[in-house]
Amino acid sequence: MAESHVIIRNLSKSFGKTKVLDDISLEIEKGSFTTLLGPSGCGKTTLLRTIAGFYEVEKGEVSIGNRVVNTVPSHLRNAVMVFQDYALFPHMNIRENITYGLRIRKTPAEEIERKLEKTVSYLDIKNLLDRTPGEISGGQQQRVALARALIMEPEVLLLDEPLSNLDAKLRVSIRAELRQIQQNLKITTIYVTHDQAEALAMSDTIAIMKNGKIMQVGSPSDVYYRPDNAFVASFVGTVNFIEGTVKTSSEEKVEVEANGSLITVREKPADRQIRAPRPGEKITLSIRPESIKMLENEPEDENSFRGTIKNYIFEGSSIRYWVNALGRELIVDVFNPPENALHAGDICFRIDSARIHLIFQES
Repeated sequence: MAESHVIIRNLSKSFGKTKVLDDISLEIEKGSFTTLLGPSGCGKTTLLRTIAGFYEVEKGEVSIGNRVVNTVPSHLRNAVMVFQDYALFPHMNIRENITYGLRIRKTPAEEIERKLEKTVSYLDIKNLLDRTPGEISGGQQQRVALARALIMEPEVLLLDEPLSNLDAKLRVSIRAELRQIQQNLKITTIYVTHDQAEALAMSDTIAIMKNGKIMQVGSPSDVYYRPDNAFVASFVGTVNFIEGTVKTSSEEKVEVEANGSLITVREKPADRQIRAPRPGEKITLSIRPESIKMLENEPEDENSFRGTIKNYIFEGSSIRYWVNALGRELIVDVFNPPENALHAGDICFRIDSARIHLIFQES
């Protein structure tokens, strides 16, 4: 069993009369990449800053490496934070920016040079050392801010939306580099973002937050394919919700009636929620757009239906369709489409019965 490195127990925090963190508990494994994901104002940055020691703990407990750090000053926690705006010193060159923390610690010059050489080699920024922040690009500034944190050899690396100031293409490139560096160094990393694709691509574990509470903690595939509730399902990627009534329920399958049609769910029992759905119970089906396949022939087998294409968007490697079917509008993603892909009219499609997730409506 993996060792927990950062442990949050029953943490609450308010600003005035507004409760920003509401009885949060979370365990973060040593050497893992954990993302705090949620909409603006959900409390994710407040949680990160509380771990860093910038905010006092009102209620609950924060532990780093088996040490309760509630009253430990931020500079003694060995948890270093990279901010959204990078906060580089404009009057210092890149070498001085990166080594600033070590110089404040009065680290010997030889040790500073050794650590600098190792750190800049990770990030391929050795050629920037004599420049100033105003003379380098946004992507290079992001690497410098990361280097300034890594050179301190922290126990925990805290990242507050560090890619948000970069353009979309550069963000994809930098996040791949950042993930590779984290895996090579095996440093416990806590990352804050509201970008679902970023969280899915980079994380070992995702903690999804809403209104100061954690809604679900799990692997990227868990929160994507097995969301605990409708909020998680809709926040982590695009999803189709179909409301229905359970007709039959067994270990092998669940049959749900929706708008006069029968939909079969063959989600593995181990993947289901704690209890089995009951016949007659209202339930919500969570279906991802890629779990629906266009058919060339008339529907004949399980979960095959007819529909009408109402709109589409061509995205190069895929086409996203909006299809009227089952009494509602479904989103269907077709990957690697042929050039003559169907763009309008009546169609047949099949929903993968093993890729439908059941959400109890009281959750």
